[in-house]
Amino acid sequence: MTREELMSFISLMDYSVSQVNPLGGVVSDIDGFGNYNLDLYGAPGSNLFNTSILNLFFLDSGDRAVIDGRRGYGWIKESQLQWLRSISKNYQEQDHDDPLASISAPPALAFFHIPIPEVRDLWFKEYVGQYQEAVACSSYNSGVLKTLVSMGNVKAVFLGHDHLNDFCGEIESIWFCYGGGSGYHAYGRIGWQRRARVISVELDKGKNSWLGVRRIKTWKRLDDAFFSKIDEQTVGPVTIR
Repeated sequence: MTREELMSFISLMDYSVSQVNPLGGVVSDIDGFGNYNLDLYGAPGSNLFNTSILNLFFLDSGDRAVIDGRRGYGWIKESQLQWLRSISKNYQEQDHDDPLASISAPPALAFFHIPIPEVRDLWFKEYVGQYQEAVACSSYNSGVLKTLVSMGNVKAVFLGHDHLNDFCGEIESIWFCYGGGSGYHAYGRIGWQRRARVISVELDKGKNSWLGVRRIKTWKRLDDAFFSKIDEQTVGPVTIR
């Protein structure tokens, strides 16, 4: 199966919310497969029930690539960043006319597989978790961090690719967090338990109704005898207007 066929297969599975690419054609010719945005709406019965209070951005970071004759990893392309910027702009414009919005723009989380080059710099900074192998990123920097920072609402990015890394570190006010190796079908390390990252989004409580996002937290569960919970941290907070 091709990458497009695989993504199409996943999107058609029971309970899947995946998409092959954005619906509506914001960018007519977008690179990759699996670029899409999911809106999470407010609590039922609240004033924000029909309002997006959190966005989840998913991006195809590519596969292998050859740069200057050397084989390496792919990267997020300009067409994908253009799509991200257009989505962000739309939410900012909609918020202008929305008297019920409790936040200036809905906070967002981004998900993609191959880390960006700036993640390597966290070796020299503070981070939570384990940094156990070199960050396997592309040698080409396509400006993903610059785009995310300019959007202003992305609070955290969740990555994969490097199975022995599960750390979270902050770069220009955005948290970059590895999921940690979870599957038993690929490389790992003896004594290094498989793990899965959990993300918790808490709502703020008003006098009579639930409001927007108050706090975003994350931790990991180990595949040990107790499903141990480790490294709980906040990747917010979100400022509420």
